[in-house]
Amino acid sequence: MTGTLVAEATTPLAGRTVDVKVPATSANLGPGFDTLGLALAVYDELEISATDRGVEVEVHGVGEGEVPLDASHLVVRSIAHAFERAGVPLPGLRLVAHNAIPHGRGLGSSGAAIVAGVIAAKGLLEGVVEFSADDLLELATELEGHPDNVAPALFGGLTIAWVTPEGPRHKKLIVHRGVSPLVLVPEHEMSTALARSLQPEQVPHEDAVFNVSRSALLVAALIQSPELLFQATEDKLHQHYRAAAMPETDRLIRALREAGHPAVVSGAGPSILVLANDPSTRAEAIALVEREADTAWQSLPLAVDFKGATVSPA
Repeated sequence: MTGTLVAEATTPLAGRTVDVKVPATSANLGPGFDTLGLALAVYDELEISATDRGVEVEVHGVGEGEVPLDASHLVVRSIAHAFERAGVPLPGLRLVAHNAIPHGRGLGSSGAAIVAGVIAAKGLLEGVVEFSADDLLELATELEGHPDNVAPALFGGLTIAWVTPEGPRHKKLIVHRGVSPLVLVPEHEMSTALARSLQPEQVPHEDAVFNVSRSALLVAALIQSPELLFQATEDKLHQHYRAAAMPETDRLIRALREAGHPAVVSGAGPSILVLANDPSTRAEAIALVEREADTAWQSLPLAVDFKGATVSPA
């Protein structure tokens, strides 16, 4: 990490408070496995203060009564990681979180928590350590393990993420205004680790070539030609390998695609992302799921988030 020390690390931090807002994300988008990600307008919002006493955590909304309320909370661990990498002693922390991003549903909740911590550290250390965009991405990727969710959470829009010997990198692109995302969220969760364990070590050459072509087409479809989204969201690299672990997700995606909707697994699932090219087809997809689903699904017609994570003095 190349964070630049701009003042003495002994600068008092107690009393500093920042407000943080982080969007949900959907990774993969069909063929762009571990590479493409999209920021969506559902947010976790947090107030984080540096104090002179221990760690206090308060959670409202999603995760209330379920996530830890001590130093093992993922946002706190992310703040601590950023401070450690910056070489600055960690102060006491008070964190109040208002969460809206569903947990364990393939909408980047863990990536959002990590990004919230990294961005909070940036705000708390303003004037002490300056972090570049690459620094923030590196810190978040060190904790998340891969950059496909944390990149759109940090920077917004559509992101292409890749890893170099010098660290993770990203390119942010602006999504065509005609793209109308729909997220379909089931009641049950899915383990990302389980989903990844279902991936084979090797895939057929023709499947790899298929996905390379669709990934390239998907970038063009999202930024310039939404009418190509159905073909661009075809995938042979990961979704069918995971289908047995989430049969209802697989069945609904098949039904949606048979009706012409560009439906894919959102991240590791079990949520479904439909990349509609206008609001009317998005409404048709919602109606189809209401007719076809055997279990309860929440329909979230969403906008693309273009700003990414934000931090400001409280």
